[in-house]
Amino acid sequence: MAGKNQQYAAQYAEYAMEQMRRYGIPASVTLAQGILESANGQSRLAQNENNHFGIKATPAWIAEGGRFGVYTDDKPNEKFCSYDSVGDSYEHHSRFLKENSRYARCFTLAPDDYKGWTRGIAQAGYASGGKYAGNLQRIIEQNSLQKYDRQVMQEMAAQGRKFGVEDNPLRTSGHIAQEAGYSFPVERDEFLFVTSPFGMRQDPTDGTKQQMHKGIDIRCNGDAVLATENGGKVVAVNQNKNTPGGKSLTVEYARTDGSKVQCTYMHLGEVSVKAGDTVRAGQRIGISGNTGTRTTGEHLHFGVTNLYADGTRREIDPAAYLTEIAQKGNIKQQVLHNGNDLLARYKGAEENAADKSLSPDAWMKKLLSSEDSGVGLSGCNDPVVEMVMTAFTSLMLLAVQIDSKNGEEQKAAISAAMDNRKIDLKPLLPGMKACDLVIGDNGKATLRADNGSVQVARELTAAELSRLSATLNNDTLSEEAKRTRVTGMLNTVILSEAASQNFEQGMSRQQGQTENLKR
Repeated sequence: MAGKNQQYAAQYAEYAMEQMRRYGIPASVTLAQGILESANGQSRLAQNENNHFGIKATPAWIAEGGRFGVYTDDKPNEKFCSYDSVGDSYEHHSRFLKENSRYARCFTLAPDDYKGWTRGIAQAGYASGGKYAGNLQRIIEQNSLQKYDRQVMQEMAAQGRKFGVEDNPLRTSGHIAQEAGYSFPVERDEFLFVTSPFGMRQDPTDGTKQQMHKGIDIRCNGDAVLATENGGKVVAVNQNKNTPGGKSLTVEYARTDGSKVQCTYMHLGEVSVKAGDTVRAGQRIGISGNTGTRTTGEHLHFGVTNLYADGTRREIDPAAYLTEIAQKGNIKQQVLHNGNDLLARYKGAEENAADKSLSPDAWMKKLLSSEDSGVGLSGCNDPVVEMVMTAFTSLMLLAVQIDSKNGEEQKAAISAAMDNRKIDLKPLLPGMKACDLVIGDNGKATLRADNGSVQVARELTAAELSRLSATLNNDTLSEEAKRTRVTGMLNTVILSEAASQNFEQGMSRQQGQTENLKR
């Protein structure tokens, strides 16, 4: 009796071979990935969504009307593509590899070089497991999946057709040469969300001091961090998480004039390379984290140093380096801080003129639709969580518009709120010593307040969220009317909770007095 792997291969071999004919991807590799990623087609993702390759739904996929399901994988509440058929999943998997520059090197390999393909896919960061290529090769060899590669190769040869390296239908001569050699340090479909740019700033661990920030901080959440160019040499690796920069590494790239560029990655959760290794653009070299004694939350600190031929060195704005990378590699993503593209100042005059900063409202919408959202709850199937998201976003925009904040201040406040999953509500309730709305890891909204005498913290009920959202999204109300009603609602919650606390404290004291009398 054939094993489960062989049963899967027999069932879907024709799908994989058709993809090989179209794109030059070895059928053996496609089948092995399907077997591994879908648990032989038995995973919840495969059964419910026809997703056999674990491909996540990007903002672009969702914006184009693509369906998705919400599952816990590397992180909770992740969105995965949903397909009408298994065949659609196979087609999307091929296009995912073909249209992503990280995998471009694979398409320079022969279409029956399954070992090269599995290594290339793994090194480009398809999966987080460290033995991904070996696992795929084992599945291929134990189940003789190479026979499907040979079948397609013989068929194509008999027909006088070529594909893959020589004549892949979707391969253009300039695509690989132009794009394969360059990558941003974190893969994103739209933009990198920078929480702290290069330059002087308030010290994050000591608010009384100003400090030179010699890099940019990129918001991450267990993301693969990538080499930015081909031919890079890993010149330093630190595996000690208890140092200021935590687990970190430095990659060096040589220039024709004798100078060098060093890219440093700090606060990593995992380092995947060792000193002396040679890396290429788009290769996963680590995973983001929150290690180090000088970090206030998970992010990637990305720094760039120029080493000149005369021996001098200078830390430069990573935005300048990423502008160069983007232009050479035709990378379209932006690097946004508070809704402004940090690359704009380093672009040419014509390109720069077309690059306009976003309005506060547009920045909020862009951030909410992106995988860089600090909230990350949009599109969830839980109706209460959906209400939390609706209330959070509407309340945030209302709160940041108070006190005559200008556009830049509003965008900064939105960025901070999204990054921290917290809205400062003091502008709405100035009588409070402190007041904010926080979204917890469970997706629930908690109102916290301190009026100087009583501190309260309570999750908002579905009914309260419903009333709040209805008011905030009522287009017939003026902004002032919305603020008045919202203020009243929030005050009611705080006062009722404070009254409840006072009652419980009174009952506790009374019970204590009764117990004393009994004695």
